Amino acid sequence: MAAPGYGKRSAPEQTPRSRDDFAHLPAREASIAAHIDRLPDGAAVDIKTLARELPAYGQQAVASALKALSAAGHLRRVREVVGEGRTQWVSRSYFSRTARADAWWEAFLADGITGLGPEPAREPQEPTRKQQRTERSPAYIALAALGCSDPRLTLSAAECAALEDLAAEWFARGVAPLEFARILTTGLPDVIHCPGAFTRKRLIHRMPPEPLPTASRETPPPARWIMECTNCGIPGRPEALPGGLCRTCRGDGPTPDTPDAAYVRSRVSQLRTIASTQPATLPGKAERATTTAPS
Repeated sequence: MAAPGYGKRSAPEQTPRSRDDFAHLPAREASIAAHIDRLPDGAAVDIKTLARELPAYGQQAVASALKALSAAGHLRRVREVVGEGRTQWVSRSYFSRTARADAWWEAFLADGITGLGPEPAREPQEPTRKQQRTERSPAYIALAALGCSDPRLTLSAAECAALEDLAAEWFARGVAPLEFARILTTGLPDVIHCPGAFTRKRLIHRMPPEPLPTASRETPPPARWIMECTNCGIPGRPEALPGGLCRTCRGDGPTPDTPDAAYVRSRVSQLRTIASTQPATLPGKAERATTTAPS
């Protein structure tokens, strides 16, 4: 197994395993793909480890096979951030028994990869009375605590629940709990016959204004993953790595900034021809001496 956080990750939505899963691949690639498919998630699938586990193939053969599996849509290598708010990156290999197109891989990665399988569904459970008490909202708790600030505003549980939405709006507008209690308990009459109705009236009439909108620059969330070339490991966006391979590893032709090889050979041949004919057109040493001698 690889170190925690590294190693193989199974892609979702795969077809059931069958004998013909890799029949479209050459024999070597099919054998290595079947071996990776049988490995559990978290297993090491680097070149050296696979070469040790598969004595029939050396490291160069394994590297070539992984490159072919990537081009066929079975494999992608990705660098991911480990955990929220952390800067540690790990390299993971996502393997799919079912061959996937580049668009599927890009959508899968863009949806947010976690490296973990889906959590099993849990049956909903009725919360216990203790959980209900501990899961009260800050607005409910602030209303229930008004009686501690002034006994004249002691509210029942039903009154707290009925006024909870109004109190929550206060907190949404930036009022702190201590300020909330101070505003509602200041200047109370000597006798309050109905604390619930009185508190509702104060919550409505003393509602603070909505905060003014502030111009804020939306910063894009930091990147949490980046694909890397299956063969050489160079990082890049999915659209720059079709088949999971960079331009060089795909063996594409030269880029516009790179001189064409045929042009280079032609130019070198021209220069050699000029160099071979140039000495015959130049004057010899004796002729140059005669020309330059004073009369």
